[in-house]
Amino acid sequence: MISRTCLSIILAAGEGTRMKSALPKVLHRVADLPMVAHVVNAARGADIAVVVGREADKVRDAVRPFAPDADVFLQQERLGTAHAVLAAREKIERGYDDILVLFGDTPLVEVDALTSLRSELAKGASVVVMGFRTEKPDGYGRLIEKDGSLIAIREHRDASDEERQITFCNGGLMAIAGEHALALLDAVTNENAKGEFYLTDVVEIGTARGLKVVATEASYENVLGINTRAELAEAETVWQQRRRRELMLDGVTMLAPETVRLSHDTVIEADATLEPNIYFGPGVKVASGARIRAFSHLEGAVVDAGAEVGPFARLRPGTRVGDGAKVGNFCEVKNAVLDQGAKVNHLTYIGDAHIGAKANIGAGTITCNYDGFAKHHTEIGAGAFIGSNSSLVAPVSIGEGGYVASGSVVTQDVPADALAFGRARQETKLGLGRKLRDRLKAKSEK
Repeated sequence: MISRTCLSIILAAGEGTRMKSALPKVLHRVADLPMVAHVVNAARGADIAVVVGREADKVRDAVRPFAPDADVFLQQERLGTAHAVLAAREKIERGYDDILVLFGDTPLVEVDALTSLRSELAKGASVVVMGFRTEKPDGYGRLIEKDGSLIAIREHRDASDEERQITFCNGGLMAIAGEHALALLDAVTNENAKGEFYLTDVVEIGTARGLKVVATEASYENVLGINTRAELAEAETVWQQRRRRELMLDGVTMLAPETVRLSHDTVIEADATLEPNIYFGPGVKVASGARIRAFSHLEGAVVDAGAEVGPFARLRPGTRVGDGAKVGNFCEVKNAVLDQGAKVNHLTYIGDAHIGAKANIGAGTITCNYDGFAKHHTEIGAGAFIGSNSSLVAPVSIGEGGYVASGSVVTQDVPADALAFGRARQETKLGLGRKLRDRLKAKSEK
């Protein structure tokens, strides 16, 4: 832990036209979380300033849940990265030991990478640049080092043939000692082809002033900037690989890890088992010993210890599957609680309901919870048995130990231990089946 004050300035003002989207670039999602929120989470623990451009309110709203105390600054004109950092001048002037400059479209940056930047400041550097190595450096700025110091960042188009052989490239992220930050940033000029103020110029400015300027090395993924939908998909893939590995190292069994899709807030405890082809949306928690079977989709749901879900099951928000309970194949559960040992095994819809302990819900059962205007609750007591192909018209209650005969439409409460029939009486007409078949056959042959 570095005991120094830190300001993280997150630049989130880019247009992102190559995304071909009406949505601001930094609000595109990786693992169901806006890219800028990933960066905010990596910087958590520091004081945070976010520099925004178009649709500032949307970006501000995306940041607030993760950094409610962050200050948001508007970059009125987009005149380069140094200009964007200076939009937060008011914050910088408050005085910090460390200034980190991050980008809202680099969602894979890790805490350890940011710590390495700050560690170099703690050792006496005034400017630290995050670099990465690649065998395909074309298009990237090269980090020019001499005697352990970084003396320049040379853009590919301006690099000599010798400099283009360098594979240590600029990742964009930077740390600046607070005592020098404003002086260095104010010294940046726009004397270049684009007429913009480049943050990278502080490297040469700092070197010319005799300050210590160095580079640290991080993985390519840490500095991966997202400009296209293809790069967004690449970032999603990397994030998923990282998280799946973390979970498996923490004791989660995945039978085919590459087919499991996780959300940013998915919580899965040790000794849970995940079969292939599972989708976790936001807000899912899976307890130890639970098993999620193949081709299941979960969102906003809690699966308790020893429970089983799937295969081919869908759990929607508000669902809780209790200890040892089961939701089987081709079942959908929404805003419902299944108590310990309850079973919903086949072809069933349970919505806005409470299922008591060890109750059994037969195949094809549905809770008719919506009347076209409002949702209504179904209560099924412990140990109740609901026969196959039953419709429970809410609001309705089935008492403990109650029994609903197969094929029933239940519109009234069923007391504890009672047996309810809600179907028409069967009549059998001997020989009438043959007559009906003959009549239909004759009609079809006309």
